[in-house]
Amino acid sequence: MKAIDPDLLLRAYSIGVFPMADSRAADDVYWVEPKKRGILPLDRFRLSRSLAKTIRSDRFTVTADRAFGEVVAECAAITSQRPDTWINPAIETAYADLHRRGHAHSIECWRAGRLVGGLYGVRLGGAFFGESMFSRESNASKVALAWLVARLRVGGFRLLDCQFITDHLQSLGAIEVSRDDYVALLDVALGVAAGAAGGAAVAGAAAGWSAPDFFALDGGAIDPDMRTVSGPISGCTIVQLLGQTS
Repeated sequence: MKAIDPDLLLRAYSIGVFPMADSRAADDVYWVEPKKRGILPLDRFRLSRSLAKTIRSDRFTVTADRAFGEVVAECAAITSQRPDTWINPAIETAYADLHRRGHAHSIECWRAGRLVGGLYGVRLGGAFFGESMFSRESNASKVALAWLVARLRVGGFRLLDCQFITDHLQSLGAIEVSRDDYVALLDVALGVAAGAAGGAAVAGAAAGWSAPDFFALDGGAIDPDMRTVSGPISGCTIVQLLGQTS
């Protein structure tokens, strides 16, 4: 089984392409660039009353990057509801490499010390590319996604890529855009001036926005009015952040 070069993988994401395998046992991967792309606008996350109640209850303990490998393994696991998966060992290894480099992250949901839900994806510039999620308890993956959206909003991210639209994601606010529209959004998130000669990259600071920080939430959440929320982040704080629009 041929390994995936992590540098090639990051370059692929920078132009809107990502890898998949035909099955868990497949030796090869293929590169995908959908004609229609699923994204979740960070200011349009759909927080239902029931989900807000679950988050406020702090039923799940939510962490970031505490169990990246376990999350990927759970996403790749064969279950009765999912007889196969597109995550083969080569993909699993490649994302582990990106995680060690600081380009791949996970959100974990725990209940009584057991990992019961989560998601993982790739961070590049101001874009986060969601790869996969899993849930072993009701609403665990929804809670993980809600915390991710809050984290990305606080951290100054511009784009949350969902790859493909599902009913589950659509119920949470995901929409579908054309390939051209997606590339334009990606260019902005990566700090690229689309009108620059030859598509030259322009530093985010020069465009008037600071570098996105995936871990900004861990140092105290900052809301749109720049008021700092000190202390541990609670579910109530997450609901408050998700209720704010810029």
